[in-house]
Amino acid sequence: MEIAAEGHSAAPHLSCIGSTRDGIREMLTGFKERGIHRIVALRGDLPSGMVDAGEFCYANELVAFIRAETGDNFHIEVAAYPEWHPQAKSPREDLLNFKRKVDAGANSAITQYFYNADAYEHFVSEARALGVTVPIVPGVMPIASFSKLARFSDASGAEIPRWMRHKFEGFGDDSDSIRAFGLDVVTELCQRLLQRGAPGLHFYSMNQAGLTLELCHRLGLDN
Repeated sequence: MEIAAEGHSAAPHLSCIGSTRDGIREMLTGFKERGIHRIVALRGDLPSGMVDAGEFCYANELVAFIRAETGDNFHIEVAAYPEWHPQAKSPREDLLNFKRKVDAGANSAITQYFYNADAYEHFVSEARALGVTVPIVPGVMPIASFSKLARFSDASGAEIPRWMRHKFEGFGDDSDSIRAFGLDVVTELCQRLLQRGAPGLHFYSMNQAGLTLELCHRLGLDN
């Protein structure tokens, strides 16, 4: 809400796991009253110790509910997984889950971060073959620490290419070299994505605004 109060476009993230229809309805009303028109609709993870998933099990159910309650008032973005969600049974199942969210009313998608551009391009091609036409914005993760990136990637299913792992491991504790190499790798990735027609970039800044700003400067996006 503070972001919107400062005059910026805000996009609250709504997680449906553990939520009720009344609770989501109340939040949607609050967003409308504050002039917010963009929402990122996610399934989310079941909090530790919680047994009841709530009244929604999947993100497509949340998207459908938002559409039924508010019509076209909100631009709804959903998640997509070029290297497929770690809990999905297969890439095909994950792709069909994504399509269900779009069919329920999503306007666009933001992907999990990745470092293999081929995975993103293949995912977009497969989605288009299923009739999905919404923009699929690639997620980009700036690299501040390889150890943190490795832990996060192992948990989320995002692949760190072997050549990158070996390069980072060779730097040991040299944080300056890790930062410089990470900036070069991510800059090249972003350039390729934009050159090949990506509809934009979504940066997972992880409270590292400096790296994101540097990437935007290198890409000429800070004008």
